[in-house]
Amino acid sequence: MPRETATRTSRLHMSRRRGAVVGLLLMLLGAWGALVPFFGHSFGFGYTPDNTWTWTAARGWLEVLPGGVAVGSGFVIAVSANRISATVGGWLAAAAGAWFVVGTVVAPWWNAGFIGTASGSADRGVLEQLTMFSGLGVAIVCLAGIALGRISVIAARDVASGQEQLDAYRRIEEAAAYPGGPPRTIDLTATEAGQPTASAYDPAR
Repeated sequence: MPRETATRTSRLHMSRRRGAVVGLLLMLLGAWGALVPFFGHSFGFGYTPDNTWTWTAARGWLEVLPGGVAVGSGFVIAVSANRISATVGGWLAAAAGAWFVVGTVVAPWWNAGFIGTASGSADRGVLEQLTMFSGLGVAIVCLAGIALGRISVIAARDVASGQEQLDAYRRIEEAAAYPGGPPRTIDLTATEAGQPTASAYDPAR
């Protein structure tokens, strides 16, 4: 593999630990956003309908969809060692967070359905709005921004680790191409007696 290609490829490599914590937090927030409308009423929390595990189109579009995207993108960020796939995951997480914020506002444009009303007092309603939609979405967008910032930084150890992997791949390819070991090289400048051939610049000549 040419050295230029190896260097370019190694710069796309990053440590898997780079997005592990942020990815885990994104998965937790996404799971909360997708599932709390179904189990929250078991402890008196959430929007109507008050029955637990009741599916509605509005819940699917405005909560389950962005929550699922946040979980999936968080998983990609947490396990990816490739800068491109992790960046895509970061932007998807940001889009999911933004959808939590603006989804209930633009939902009437395509008749997504009625999301319901807060089931508690006014204070409880503010808390539910923050933790289920706007506040949750802002938190996800912030985490996505942190992830994208960390992903964009190319540390020296990332390049070194990527180069080590490329070297390992080349050794595997060489081993597959030459099962008995690489071919021996013959020094064409040596004589049959094993002495180097005198050159035109040999002062003893």
